[in-house]
Amino acid sequence: MEQTQVAEVAAIVFALAIAIIGHEIMHGRVAYFYGDDTAKKRGRLSINPLVHIDPVGTIIVPALLYFSHAGFLFGWAKPVPIDIRTVIRNGGYNGAIAVSLAGIVFNFIMAILAAIILRFIPPVESITLFFLHAFLTYTVVYNIVLALFNLLPIPPLDGSHVVVYLAKKRGYHTFAAKFQALGQYGMILLILIIATPVGDLLFAPMMKLINFLLP
Repeated sequence: MEQTQVAEVAAIVFALAIAIIGHEIMHGRVAYFYGDDTAKKRGRLSINPLVHIDPVGTIIVPALLYFSHAGFLFGWAKPVPIDIRTVIRNGGYNGAIAVSLAGIVFNFIMAILAAIILRFIPPVESITLFFLHAFLTYTVVYNIVLALFNLLPIPPLDGSHVVVYLAKKRGYHTFAAKFQALGQYGMILLILIIATPVGDLLFAPMMKLINFLLP
């Protein structure tokens, strides 16, 4: 494998790992702000990637997508444990919504920061600069994909949690309960979305935002 290929694979691994692990850590960080120390007690607020790795979501799925030359990579880390009852008790449903959106906000911030830094990086003249360009580019791509994907109001994605807590905040508890019950069909819905032309409607805005951010 050539140097540039090694550097690109390394950039992909680091960018994807930071995006998905940072996403989960931020859920736990915001929950901790609202008094829930569940994740902290279990060592899940650590930046050590080993405590967050999900064998399927962090390794197998991204590897299969990469070696099959899929048009995109996707993955996930082990969900950070959260006692949402503590969050709601201390911060109300607004606190629960903040916890749900924390990972998405992290991904957007990372994408914007990487896009800004890219504009100040010198042209590629060495393998180090090649890696840096690749890392920042993939950081933009993966964080935008994760942020927009998780905004979908489909269980178990973060967007569905926002819908539930907004409904409960407005007093629509029956709707919230029925919506949560859709969770058993969530993965089926996601697969159908990705594997059908409906997915094009999802990925189109992702690509527009990525192209807007990348220099």
